[in-house]
Amino acid sequence: LGGLRAERSLKALERSDVAFLVTEPGVFGGDERRLAAMLAEKHTPFAVVVNKIDQGEAPDDFEKTVRAACGNTPPMVRVSARRGLGLDRLKEALVGLAPEDWFEEPRLLGDLLRAGDLALLVVPIDLGAPKGRLILPQVQAIRDILDSDAKAMVVKERELRDAFDRLSRKPSLVVCDSQVVLKTAGDTPAGVPMTTFSILMARFKGDLIKLARGAAAIEGLRPGDRVLIAEACTHHPLADDIGRVKIPRWLRQYAGGAIEAEVRAGSDYPDDLSPYALVIHCGACVVNRKAMLSRMYRAERQDVAITNYGLAISFLQGVLPRALEPFPAARAAFDTARGTYRQTPPQTAAMQGGV
Repeated sequence: LGGLRAERSLKALERSDVAFLVTEPGVFGGDERRLAAMLAEKHTPFAVVVNKIDQGEAPDDFEKTVRAACGNTPPMVRVSARRGLGLDRLKEALVGLAPEDWFEEPRLLGDLLRAGDLALLVVPIDLGAPKGRLILPQVQAIRDILDSDAKAMVVKERELRDAFDRLSRKPSLVVCDSQVVLKTAGDTPAGVPMTTFSILMARFKGDLIKLARGAAAIEGLRPGDRVLIAEACTHHPLADDIGRVKIPRWLRQYAGGAIEAEVRAGSDYPDDLSPYALVIHCGACVVNRKAMLSRMYRAERQDVAITNYGLAISFLQGVLPRALEPFPAARAAFDTARGTYRQTPPQTAAMQGGV
């Protein structure tokens, strides 16, 4: 039971934005060193908190020992939890370590709009749509548009062309569900920026440039390759589920043969990603950004390409360059990576997966 508790505690590090490594004067052994190395590997900022300072001082060389073990970077804070000593310094350390989005929330799409702009959202109502409500990314998009003093117009995919005909001015941005990206791209006039909710989530919850670069790895897939389909939640799959049915089918069609697609949902994300030629992750709407970045770092350390549903679907539908137009840096990263895969012989292209 103790081992299981320790394992669950270590898994919590993957979604932790900040960590305190708590020890006591003179104690920094193998366990503390392993935890420090694990935090550094996961890119998690941390402070070393020396508790129980009311019970005695540490040896003179203790701080030097800790800093040598931790790469000389984390702050060290001395406290006494029992007597309340040093807690102000602990709070200051937390503020110094905290990521920017603790204080200023990243924008889903508000930074792409100016006050008074119109954003046109394309929302299909099909079997996959929840009854009586919108899905979370759609709700977040509408709220962010309103917070930006812009306007939101919501239509179904078959109403998009009529909406353009009725508008007296073009919208500043069109955002669609990934499953209707091909039709949306066809119905949206040239010069009107468009993207998908899932691509917005790739930027909001992860690193869009790396995920766009990872989408280019689809170019190198060959029959027989293994692809991991990773979902952050454990929803009940439908008959034509996007992750279990549609994406694997499109991958087989693109690669021209069998692709072994393995689905992992919830916290069941493999430690060893080396068997996979590619990881395709969901939009990660139910987890925080750190959890998604941790999954990306794991793939990056193992030289395995990773992308997300929206980027992969737009690629497989042939419209990813169009859907990345609002994000020039991500578009450039994708174009460069795709050119590399196109120049790589088939027998090595499937092995090339770095992000």
